[in-house]
Amino acid sequence: MDAIEALVTRKSSAKLTTPAPGKEDLKIMMQAAVRAPDHCRLRPWRFIVVEGDAREKLGGIFEKALKARDPDATEAMLQKERGKPLRAPMVIVVIARIEEHPKVPKVEQILSAGAAAQNIMLAAHALGYAGIWRTGKTCFDPKVNAALGASETDQIVGFLYLGTAERMPILPDESVDEYVEIWDG
Repeated sequence: MDAIEALVTRKSSAKLTTPAPGKEDLKIMMQAAVRAPDHCRLRPWRFIVVEGDAREKLGGIFEKALKARDPDATEAMLQKERGKPLRAPMVIVVIARIEEHPKVPKVEQILSAGAAAQNIMLAAHALGYAGIWRTGKTCFDPKVNAALGASETDQIVGFLYLGTAERMPILPDESVDEYVEIWDG
């Protein structure tokens, strides 16, 4: 698949099954990730690949964090939280490694990690896989951050759920005209 086709045909798929990307495909996806725009070459990214039984451990981290955030969480809520990483055969946690820098504000470092995440999603699509980028309270939970070895200043930008689509959603073609404005000064 060429680059333009990948860009204009990628869509999120929440229903994922095996196979997940293998080692060689994962390497290609990571090569794409580190080509993201990066002011001053800070390389403000960290990628944690979670597969197999490790997904259950990640689910345990999610569950403990929910219990701490919401002591009144029901067993059904806790079970749902625990099961989230099992919705795909592979989860990649994308973390923005934030550092103080005189030329590169925090927001640029987070955007760079977001661009790296998008490059992973595009590369996965080009390689024939599907996925969905998930965020939510779990991304911003300091307990999840700490359990994944991130510093207090780091920011999880997303959990990329990857695998093979059970069925691809049908999305209508969308006109870009309502989002684009030509400014003439």
